[in-house]
Amino acid sequence: MCGIAGILDLSEQQRTVPEEIVRKMARAIVHRGPDEEGFYFRPGIALAIRRLSIVGLADGQQPVTNEDGTVNVVFNGELFDHLEKRTELEARGHRLVKHCDTEIIPHMWEEYQQGMFERLRGQFAIALWDERERRLALGRDRFGICPLYWTRQGDWLLFASEIKALLASGMVHAKTDRRGIDHIFTFSALPGPITCFEGVQLLRAGHYLNIAPASERGRSAEITERAYWEMDFPDRGEEERGDDPRKLVDEFEQLMLQAVDKRLKADVPVGSYLSGGVDSSMIAALACHLKGAAINTYTVRVDSPELDELNAANLVARHIKTKPPIVQEFRAEDAVNTYPELIRASEAPVIDTSCAALLQLARRVHESDQKVVLTGEGADEWLIGYPWYKIAKILDYLDVLPGLHLSDAARRGYLRLNDVPQYPAEFRHSIEKTIGGPNAWIDAYGLLTLSKLRFYSESMHEVRENANPWADLQIPLERARRWHPLNRGIWVAGRVTLAGLLLQAKGDRVAMHSSVEVRYPFLDEDVFAFLARLDPRWKLRGLRDKHLLRLLAERWLPPSVYRRQKVIFRAPLDSFHMHPEPPFVGQLLSEESLRRTGYFDVAAVQHWRTAFRQMKPGSLPRLSVEGGLAAVVATQLWHHLYIEGNLTDKL
Repeated sequence: MCGIAGILDLSEQQRTVPEEIVRKMARAIVHRGPDEEGFYFRPGIALAIRRLSIVGLADGQQPVTNEDGTVNVVFNGELFDHLEKRTELEARGHRLVKHCDTEIIPHMWEEYQQGMFERLRGQFAIALWDERERRLALGRDRFGICPLYWTRQGDWLLFASEIKALLASGMVHAKTDRRGIDHIFTFSALPGPITCFEGVQLLRAGHYLNIAPASERGRSAEITERAYWEMDFPDRGEEERGDDPRKLVDEFEQLMLQAVDKRLKADVPVGSYLSGGVDSSMIAALACHLKGAAINTYTVRVDSPELDELNAANLVARHIKTKPPIVQEFRAEDAVNTYPELIRASEAPVIDTSCAALLQLARRVHESDQKVVLTGEGADEWLIGYPWYKIAKILDYLDVLPGLHLSDAARRGYLRLNDVPQYPAEFRHSIEKTIGGPNAWIDAYGLLTLSKLRFYSESMHEVRENANPWADLQIPLERARRWHPLNRGIWVAGRVTLAGLLLQAKGDRVAMHSSVEVRYPFLDEDVFAFLARLDPRWKLRGLRDKHLLRLLAERWLPPSVYRRQKVIFRAPLDSFHMHPEPPFVGQLLSEESLRRTGYFDVAAVQHWRTAFRQMKPGSLPRLSVEGGLAAVVATQLWHHLYIEGNLTDKL
């Protein structure tokens, strides 16, 4: 992958973009592309690229243009079918002279204009300038693997792979968008388009912007956003039953082999993450089958027996006859010490402590002189791999009698018994109306959402009362009402947890911080389409999650792995409150710092910093408090690093 940036004059004047500003933007994301840089300057437009060379090492320099130089492109990502597209374009008379995937893009634009995006296959963020039409097109891949942020500042439009490049321009000033913080405290993720920076938007996955500056003929500047692809599922009852299990597993196996094979194609070696869980183990097994046993695998060893997966990873490595995994040790204190670097990389508060471990793992990959790794994200999302689906299924049995919402009574009774604050009874039903019906993710995000009641200041409560993060997701409501509830869960998982966390703070941002590209076979377009059309019983059979994947894994992995239940990989959430407490944490949570940011209730934070230790370890009420405190620390740290810089002198 790479890093891209640029500036467009939206006025009719076609003002010259100062070169030094654009070069500063590029330097701010040099970690995304340490190999080369490239620029395109014309009246009213400037494009920049920092390149991580993976395909077309010798001649893949960007920007890339068409034959007459009227269409210019900077590109972050990989197009896995570029060789096939190249042949098609040459047959249509286009002349392609390089060996990189980027080169097909300007020619695809000539053929299809905005229709190009739906024909591209891979992971990408694209900026394309059409000189004849004087139009800028910005687009992202279907699932949001590659980030792309944009902002309008008066008559200037700026875009970049990371927000720090926008800030480096000096034309964008860092101010807090409290709606973004409210999203963090709702989803533990930033699904976009809202960010924590006022005026800065994340272009949604599967969307593109079509931007035309004002013209001397009186046309006003136009910025139009369109979806070229959306997640969709059959109507409930219309899913493919798949009555022949062997045939279904055969088809799934063939698609996964193709998906892995595409993502092994590179002009540099490709490795694989290996946790010992069924998802990453399947990817590593298929990669070794296709590439040979010499492939490098990488794993994290957490110094907590219930979270340590090294034994399982070693077992898989022996079974698939590859080398033992390269290990990155990770302790609770590492989570704390790494968090400032993590927040700098992610540009948002991060609650999931495992992101810090993956930041270190990516560094180990880079130290091993490797640029590309495969990973298993997407399997839990497409195949119902999270435990709250099972909890929701059990609770649903309480609602068999029409009109009696016993599951709601059970939830509320549990919170009441544990002295946990809760929202009014109609709150859950209002969310269900917003997203088309019942959804297991309401409970999953609910524990963190309770932290708003504990920790928010009065000004943040005003934001909470006037905002609706669930509505911001923009689920296609008419379609969603017709989906099976499990498929509604898949949509939310893909839109929020996958796009807003796993592919960002836990994916692109921590990997590209060390100049490492991550590829995702489970996010192959054909794999998703196949799984989306299947009857949900192939995903959750009784209480067996990822049923179809486990049937496939029986062919490739040892029983202890394909039968293994999901382990949610994280460091302890109370890592920030060790004894002795890290000095920077104490300063971030001091009365002075909390009052300075104004996000949180000072008395509540001070109370729960000590009171949570009296709660039963591992209990849901304690996890709720720990998660909330971690979010408070992460938000204060983000504010210090990006907004004011005066909350602590210990970093």
